[in-house]
Amino acid sequence: MQEGFSTINKTRGKIPRVLFSDLKKEILGEKYDLSLAFVTPSEAARLARTYKNKDYDANVLSFRLSKQEGEMVICPAVAKREAKLFGRDFKGMLTYLFIHGAFHLKGHTHGGTMEREERRILKKYGL
Repeated sequence: MQEGFSTINKTRGKIPRVLFSDLKKEILGEKYDLSLAFVTPSEAARLARTYKNKDYDANVLSFRLSKQEGEMVICPAVAKREAKLFGRDFKGMLTYLFIHGAFHLKGHTHGGTMEREERRILKKYGL
């Protein structure tokens, strides 16, 4: 585990190498404390129901605990299923979901500003 960033894979699948730590530092800062969990569709759906009052298998969920601490959950199975809809491969979709979730942790809501910031990061990292 890197200081300020931890990951856990609660699925049986292999997660491609993504620059999660670099992206976390870029978007949230060096001192931000983030935990990232990869979960199954049933767990993603349970979390979405419990904490977001939504009834679907969520691709990414972000939970801001404080200004400098948060948790993110990504469902690789949903990411894989949705990748083609977004014109991405699996690794690209996981990367995008992480970026998207990180901007929510930073306090952004859906809209033009958030989309511009996501595009800026994607471009900077050649994605």
